[in-house]
Amino acid sequence: MSTTKKYPIDKITTPFQKFIQQEKSGGLVLGISVVLALFLANSPWAESYHHFFEHKLGFLWDGETYFNFNLHHWINDGLMAIFFFVVGLELKREIIAGELANPRKALLPIIAALGGMIVPALIYISLNPVGEVSAGWGIPMATDIAFALGVLYLLGDRIPLSLKVFLTALAIVDDLGAVLVIAFFYTSEISMTSLGLGFSFLAIMYAGNKLGVRSNLFYAIFGILGVWTCFLLSGVHATIAAVLAAFTIPADVRLKENTYVQKIQNHLKKFQGIDPNDQIPTLTNDQLHILDHIKSDTQKAIPSLQQLEHAMHPFVTFFVLPIFALANAGVSFLDIEMDQIFNTHVALGVALGLLVGKVVGVFGFTWIAAKLKIAPFPAGMTHQNLLGLSLLASIGFTMSLFVTSLAFTHSEYVTQAKIGIFAASLIGGILGFLLLKRNKVIK
Repeated sequence: MSTTKKYPIDKITTPFQKFIQQEKSGGLVLGISVVLALFLANSPWAESYHHFFEHKLGFLWDGETYFNFNLHHWINDGLMAIFFFVVGLELKREIIAGELANPRKALLPIIAALGGMIVPALIYISLNPVGEVSAGWGIPMATDIAFALGVLYLLGDRIPLSLKVFLTALAIVDDLGAVLVIAFFYTSEISMTSLGLGFSFLAIMYAGNKLGVRSNLFYAIFGILGVWTCFLLSGVHATIAAVLAAFTIPADVRLKENTYVQKIQNHLKKFQGIDPNDQIPTLTNDQLHILDHIKSDTQKAIPSLQQLEHAMHPFVTFFVLPIFALANAGVSFLDIEMDQIFNTHVALGVALGLLVGKVVGVFGFTWIAAKLKIAPFPAGMTHQNLLGLSLLASIGFTMSLFVTSLAFTHSEYVTQAKIGIFAASLIGGILGFLLLKRNKVIK
């Protein structure tokens, strides 16, 4: 029986905490944000909705305005930099000690991710080989990890853990591929001076890591005021700065596990040896000192990388991505005519790239790799659930919308790309869910 004291506010906060801790919650909130954005864009408030994100926000200094961007720009270059920072933290963790740390285990999802990027891009380019529309080849290359895993976790114990790990690793490699594509192909004219300054700040952060600096404030100051600002001014997309900054965050600990356990046991013995202070709701000075030591040692036993990832993940999942969806998913269908959608092959290229390209690329490359004995199938994987996972990989929502904002300036192409993304993601998600649902429940 729990001895933790309950307060009236717990009745309100506990359900929210349980909801946030569920794996599928992020995809659900993101889905609600998409529906809300589509509703607003096709409602009597559509003009106000679109106009709201055009409001400008900047800094005034000595009569001059700096960083005077509209809200849409701040969301895509500012808030999404936080998303990419967390992606960078996840990538580093997976490379150091996760599914990408073991080359043998990592090989199959890497091959699957490569297939899931190459084939969609080729399909899009084959339909849109020239002109401004050709710039959208990167749109169908991405998998939305929040949506895909959200659908997968809805299936509960019908899906073996090995398949969830496979899809997670695939999506992480896919994110890395998207970051590289953005870095090399979706940048404007580059200011080498600003870029050089940005890398100088990165060098300072890396040096701080090697010197043993473990202050999150240190990395925040140099990462945001230094690296992110310089990359924003350089022409290289600022989200790349966030990923690079994440790779400088320390991943080691000051206290090894065995030492930590021993220290905590000693602290607890001392704490138990102090006369209990049950009569009043405060602690003695000796108790406070011991708890401070426990807190300090616990902080030393957790890598800075995981501290930041754990702390920022809920903020990204339940604030950054929903805000991004609200700002970017609003497509008005009221004034769109069918010939406008299909007067180019943008929508078709994106839809087929995601729905056909992802499935053929992920399934085909994985099957060939297993057939050639380059890498074995994970335990519990069959051709049926591999096909189901391939369909879930066609949910390219968040990253695809983001690349769309970089690829096109023409509003008609942006709308066409979004329609292709919505259509493919919806069909792929539903088909993948239905196919995987046919799996027998794991006992």
